[in-house]
Amino acid sequence: MPISEVGQRRAGSVAAVLALVLVAACRTVSPPSSVEPPEAGAVRAARAAQNAAIVAGDFDRMASYWTEDVSIRRALGVQVNGREAYRQIFAGDPNAIYQRHPTHVEIASPWPLAFETGEWEGHAGPLDSPVVIAGRYSAQWVKRDGRWLIRAEVYVPLSCAGAGCSWKAVP
Repeated sequence: MPISEVGQRRAGSVAAVLALVLVAACRTVSPPSSVEPPEAGAVRAARAAQNAAIVAGDFDRMASYWTEDVSIRRALGVQVNGREAYRQIFAGDPNAIYQRHPTHVEIASPWPLAFETGEWEGHAGPLDSPVVIAGRYSAQWVKRDGRWLIRAEVYVPLSCAGAGCSWKAVP
């Protein structure tokens, strides 16, 4: 057999193997689903209800979405532990409105846990007032007695305007 024929056969064999690998890869990798599981929707609904409670100034209802031992790292770095301590921050400045907008919710199977990430914004007044501080956040949710509750949150500010730019971060 001439050398050029051997080279052509090898090239054909390599191409065939590559084609098989590509077909196998396409079969084993599926695109992410755009449909969230119902539990993720329940977490989003709980977050929306908490946002509504913040806007309404209903601090007891707002706090009902946190576990008793909730832990928060506030945007500018202050650590807050416990439901009542976190509630007092909101009650201490009833004009401030903070909103969380989830971008991703993932349920941890088989555990009763969820991971939420998103964007947040803070207004020095009503919801229609200008945003003075904003950024990204993450939260751990736990399902207890059929309810999704926030066990931990971390907020990182990434932008500010007006008075929000003069606030000091904890070093």
